[in-house]
Amino acid sequence: MPEILLDGSAHRFACDPDDTVLGAGLRAGLGMPYECTAGACGTCKFELLEGTVDVLWEDAPGLSARDRAKGRQLACQCRPTSDCRIKIRLDDACRPEQPPLKQVVTLVATDDVTHDIREFRFRAASSAVFRPGQFAVLQLPGIAGTRAYSMANLPNDDGDWHFQVRRVERGAGSAMLFDRLKPGDRVTLDGPYGMAFLRTEPARDVVCIAGGSGLAPMLSIARGMTDAGMLGAHRLHFFYGARTPRDVCGDAQLRALPGYGEHLTFHPAVSSPDGADGWSGRTGFVHQYVEDVLGANLAAHEYYLAGPPPMIQALLDMLHTRHRVPMSQVHFDRFF
Repeated sequence: MPEILLDGSAHRFACDPDDTVLGAGLRAGLGMPYECTAGACGTCKFELLEGTVDVLWEDAPGLSARDRAKGRQLACQCRPTSDCRIKIRLDDACRPEQPPLKQVVTLVATDDVTHDIREFRFRAASSAVFRPGQFAVLQLPGIAGTRAYSMANLPNDDGDWHFQVRRVERGAGSAMLFDRLKPGDRVTLDGPYGMAFLRTEPARDVVCIAGGSGLAPMLSIARGMTDAGMLGAHRLHFFYGARTPRDVCGDAQLRALPGYGEHLTFHPAVSSPDGADGWSGRTGFVHQYVEDVLGANLAAHEYYLAGPPPMIQALLDMLHTRHRVPMSQVHFDRFF
């Protein structure tokens, strides 16, 4: 089994042949920076000083031409084929409270959330240990690569992992889940991952902003607030941005939580309403809705974001660039 030595430190860890540098480092309890785990964000860059690796995705967008010229690699896309010495920046904030674990899980049930979002419920042999807002990586049978999905439920001793997945046109992963995977089928789950988990310490009200299947981690955070006894002492504003009225979801799940309507408010918005749909709610983009509702109090909240990249970027521009909300109060995992 290859060993990886971190240059300039005493850190050394083993890496299974089918594991990545990132996965093995996190399993060893090291604070390796990352976001997407899929080769797109570039957060997990490192320099390979000695040794050899197999690169899973040669053209991963997380590396620029300059990065490649300097010999940089992505920890999430490299499997060592020999002992290696690497140079990588560690960050204590990225040290996992619960190191990710690879395990086989079984699909036990599914439930439609909207016309194109479905909840898939898997069960493992051991407890489901994660923090509200985190995600896991699934290896689906017959599908090249892995897929990252956020949990919608709470950690539990029953081993239940619930994911809400949106059907993507020509998407191999979602086609496998929606059309071919049946109850009783097994997949490999690796997790938890993610830094956009619920913080229970800040004495600020909370804002969850979701779009598409970003509903899942935001529901987990809302449920986590309830489980931690935060609702009441804190208020939760839950915004959901959809394209059309039939894409709106989340209200039914939130209504099941104590404090709905009093300490928890649901704010849906649609960007492309059709007059025939009879939509009488807010229209426009969700970042504009957040700005209108919270106004001068924007900086007094803790933010959790999950949704399509353009939505996330518009929210960051509004919150941080225009209104100077500190990034320490804004939590999201960058997906592409």
